[in-house]
Amino acid sequence: MADDSGIVFIGNKPPMSYVLAIITSLSASDGKEITLKARGRAISTAVDVAEITRRRFIKDLKATKILIGTEEMPAREGENRSRMVSTMEIKLTKE
Repeated sequence: MADDSGIVFIGNKPPMSYVLAIITSLSASDGKEITLKARGRAISTAVDVAEITRRRFIKDLKATKILIGTEEMPAREGENRSRMVSTMEIKLTKE
């Protein structure tokens, strides 16, 4: 979920798993910022994680940058064309 570079990739786990990863990463490495990355249906989970962390656990955490985009994914087996998937990055900074 989290690595040394301050990035948390959001997937199918419950939101509190990612909240814990953010809190651990910010407190352990004495870091000031962390980035949440999500694609497709996980985007709503990423927004939930950011808001839960900001409102309940780390009050001085701010969403300083939000990037949205689209990635082209290769065709799955049985499909004949590629598909477009939405992406989002949320940068959270501790003041």
